[in-house]
Amino acid sequence: MSKDKDRTVYRRPSDNKWVDKRNDASRGFVFDRQSDAIASGRERLANAGGGELTVKGRDGRIRSKDTLGGNDPLPPRDREH
Repeated sequence: MSKDKDRTVYRRPSDNKWVDKRNDASRGFVFDRQSDAIASGRERLANAGGGELTVKGRDGRIRSKDTLGGNDPLPPRDREH
């Protein structure tokens, strides 16, 4: 998969808002709730044809990674969902 489609959801420390941002972009979409930012990231990845969604927690550490879309003939077993 192309790395330029990958997205990250994280909390912006300046105002505690949640941001859904493409990894190679300078700006992202801002939300009040983490769940809204995750839903936005999933929707945008689906529209872009797939990629990896990385979700960071309030402490800035990676909470989950999920690959969306694409066609992997032998995908690894998903232990998170």
